[in-house]
Amino acid sequence: MAFLIDEETSVIIQGITGREGSARARFMLEYGTKVLAGVTPGKGGQEVWGIPVYDSVKEIVEEFGGIDATVTFVPGPQLKDAALEAIKAGVKKIFMPVERVPLHDILAIISYAKSSAENPILVGPGSLGVISPGKAVVGWLGGSDEAARDAFKPGCVAVLSRSGGQTATVSWALSTADFGVSTAVHVGTEPVLGTTLAEYLLMCEEDKETKAIVIFGEIGGIAEEEAAEIIEEYGIKKPIIAYIAGSSLPSGIRFSHASAIVEGGKGTFESKKSALERVGVVVVERPIEIVEKIEEVL
Repeated sequence: MAFLIDEETSVIIQGITGREGSARARFMLEYGTKVLAGVTPGKGGQEVWGIPVYDSVKEIVEEFGGIDATVTFVPGPQLKDAALEAIKAGVKKIFMPVERVPLHDILAIISYAKSSAENPILVGPGSLGVISPGKAVVGWLGGSDEAARDAFKPGCVAVLSRSGGQTATVSWALSTADFGVSTAVHVGTEPVLGTTLAEYLLMCEEDKETKAIVIFGEIGGIAEEEAAEIIEEYGIKKPIIAYIAGSSLPSGIRFSHASAIVEGGKGTFESKKSALERVGVVVVERPIEIVEKIEEVL
């Protein structure tokens, strides 16, 4: 099975009656995601696209039993309350397509999750979502049913990207070349993330459908350097192709996302490229070379 989500993953949507929640609920339904219910406090008893709305996650669990995943379409300042509610209710995976989240709130969510009995997987914050082509999508990766099915074809390459737009672009290129995608993950844009790039690599290594991995990284932060450490420590064997955006920018320039700041010699293109290549990752100079290298390794 694909990692993170598949056609059997039960999903709820927190904030389903809002503009984004309603629109993305329709997209997820049309794609085939198993959406059981939605949550908006004070609006229990309503429906959105035929999806029943409840006042709390606890009520949904009482109605349906254990829930695999939730997607939080709520404003940044409200994410902490929504995430903690889901964790307390025993939801196993929390997808957070939310930006501008206070840093202390993100740290509180991560701390609470790690101390909970379920220890759920946290995707994001700032993640457009995850798609397992032909099976399920959470968030708004792909945008619409038609566009998602065009850009993301089922296949054997996992895509891990720090750029939401490039998640779709890289997946489209792999799909056009008939390799397809096992699972595509936009890891998120906030300075601190619930699940790191390195942790996703371990999931890819364990996934039987994934034969190769593509990383679309960028300068700033140390996500790629941490990934290199995990590749070496755990002996990840699957071939990995990486591209690091922002290679021409000087140190100290903020690039693209809130997390992409280069400081003190760390987070530079050179440091990321060196770390990844040292552990056997093929780092390409141009995005167009990604598919060429996948052709070689597969």
